[in-house]
Amino acid sequence: MLEITIYTRQYCGYCTAAVHLLTSKNYEFIEIATDGDSVTRADIQKRSGQSTVPQIFIGKISVGGYMELAQAVSTGKFDELLSSAPL
Repeated sequence: MLEITIYTRQYCGYCTAAVHLLTSKNYEFIEIATDGDSVTRADIQKRSGQSTVPQIFIGKISVGGYMELAQAVSTGKFDELLSSAPL
């Protein structure tokens, strides 16, 4: 199974919701706080095309933010991506 990475910041309701969703579904993930880290924020914007957080990745594949994560989890697409995404 590929690595799940979530980029977050403090006081972000969607970040908290995304972490809670992943935790409630027993997914193992790495959380990276981007508070005050403009280099990391620029990198995730380049990788995902988005400047907002949370940003969730499976390997190198951008899942998107909380809304995209919630939809992917509810439809089963998240598990499909986990098993098929390139490294």
